[in-house]
Amino acid sequence: MALVHVTAVRNTLTDAVVDAIDVGAGSNGTLEFQTSGDVEVATLNFAATAFGAASGGTATAAAIADDTNATGGTIAKFVIKDADGSEVYRGTVTATSGGGDIELSSLAITAGDTVSLTSLTYSASA
Repeated sequence: MALVHVTAVRNTLTDAVVDAIDVGAGSNGTLEFQTSGDVEVATLNFAATAFGAASGGTATAAAIADDTNATGGTIAKFVIKDADGSEVYRGTVTATSGGGDIELSSLAITAGDTVSLTSLTYSASA
């Protein structure tokens, strides 16, 4: 049987993870898209407070700034980093309907392209 967290615990877990993005003396936390070989393709900056408070075990990101001058490459994964550049969590990226943790309309990014997200959530497992 899989573990099941009650909603109050899911909210606590979610808030702990997303609040970790706001930690550090640097600027804001980032979402870095990478190739399968760990090479940065594009980096998007979170707002000073990256996510709102969790509800139902899920938190929604505040505004995420576009990367208007991407390095370029084929995106395979993402890494969320805190304001000091330390990893908080990572996940997979696929094309739309591909089942990745993040789904993008295109994974092939040309140098100089603009890369943006319309929404992002984090959820603790139920």
